[in-house]
Amino acid sequence: MATKKKRTPKVQNDRWVIIAADSSIDTQEHHTDPVFTRLRNPSTDAASLYFLSSGDAQLFEVKAFEEDFHSWFIGPTVQRDGRLLFVTPMDPVYLILPYLIKAGKEGKFQPVDQVVVDEEFPACSRLLNCTYSLRNVAEEKEVGSLKFHRYSQEKTMDWLKKKVERTVLVLKKRNISVGEGVKSTTCVKVKSESDWREEDYLRYAHGLISEYISEDLSKALLKHLQLPELTSPKETEPPSKKRKLSDTPVEAGEDYTKFNSADFVRKPPKKMTAAQKSLAKVDKTGMKTMSSFFSLKVKAEKK
Repeated sequence: MATKKKRTPKVQNDRWVIIAADSSIDTQEHHTDPVFTRLRNPSTDAASLYFLSSGDAQLFEVKAFEEDFHSWFIGPTVQRDGRLLFVTPMDPVYLILPYLIKAGKEGKFQPVDQVVVDEEFPACSRLLNCTYSLRNVAEEKEVGSLKFHRYSQEKTMDWLKKKVERTVLVLKKRNISVGEGVKSTTCVKVKSESDWREEDYLRYAHGLISEYISEDLSKALLKHLQLPELTSPKETEPPSKKRKLSDTPVEAGEDYTKFNSADFVRKPPKKMTAAQKSLAKVDKTGMKTMSSFFSLKVKAEKK
């Protein structure tokens, strides 16, 4: 009697299209594969997806350019997740900082490996393998071969201020329009460069840096920059919140870390407008479709 062969379940391997620097995937020095991992976002305190290069040498943030109902053709297959992921370098101190602030409330010096501990995000300890320096955000003491750190608000504000100032220099160098000169998502400038104020650049750069720190730090940095808090949003804020390139890091589910998720949550269909609902109720009996007006007419045969 012939035995039936068991069918191997078909495994769907989803893939992603990513733009990343060659250095982020280079394994020659450390001989280990780069990984995607879930870490606590320093701005939202929620899980976000990050990328660690080979040997955890460098941290990268992951952001997505996304449009509705897009997909990719990869070889003979269709990849249903049509997002384009961008992997860009990020200072790991931004992610370490919240742990330092929390431990700093105890007012004592501690080893950093005892500070960067998170039961919900155990991979946070891998940040300590990256290249970073805590001297800009914490006081440091050495006892023998051991180093101990304690969070410093003053040092952190000076460090963040320098980040803002360097960002301003880049904005000016690249001739990026800021302030009231930005009137559209394409950053079309309507004012001459001489009309731009230094405050516009500072506010714009502050908005960019604020995407990587908590709200409390953002407000403290605003005061440190001697900028009054605005009561309503203005054009001085970064236009990233209007772009299709997500201003928030990619949300990280459990299966994202393995990078082989088979099920992605798609956006629900958009709700119909009142006009569309009214049109849907109209009796279309006897009506021609729009395409019928553009179809080829068949000439009648002459008798």
